[in-house]
Amino acid sequence: MKNVLSVGVIAVVALALAGAAIAGAKPATRSATLTTARTGLGQIIVNGQDSTLYLFEKDTRAHSACSGLCADYWPPALTAGKAIAIKGAKQSLIGSIARGDGTRQVTYAGHPLYLFSGDTRRGQTNGEGLQDFGAGWYVLSASGKKIDRS
Repeated sequence: MKNVLSVGVIAVVALALAGAAIAGAKPATRSATLTTARTGLGQIIVNGQDSTLYLFEKDTRAHSACSGLCADYWPPALTAGKAIAIKGAKQSLIGSIARGDGTRQVTYAGHPLYLFSGDTRRGQTNGEGLQDFGAGWYVLSASGKKIDRS
């Protein structure tokens, strides 16, 4: 009976450790694609799935000020390789920065880029002009300037 209990405890501990390892793993990313899309705010920068990308006014050119709970609501646009520009986005404005967790975040005109959890369909701009986590969130034009229509 003791051996059966020990095997059961070991199995539960092994499953818990495997689950923790999976939960703590960095999300798989690939090279990002940036493009433009026409919205009610004008021509804006979006990712390859036509999801709106935002800048956070609290960020600096080399540092994202959004992590933890902020990054849950505003997931960073990550890349595993060099991001590419198509259809109106400018390759010369694309870059990336290192995040605190070791992932690479795509930048455009020096702005670290984010998605918004409140955008559930292509082309939505529900995050435009929100004041969350200490600063404003805005979409970007193809020139890399924020569009402020809030």
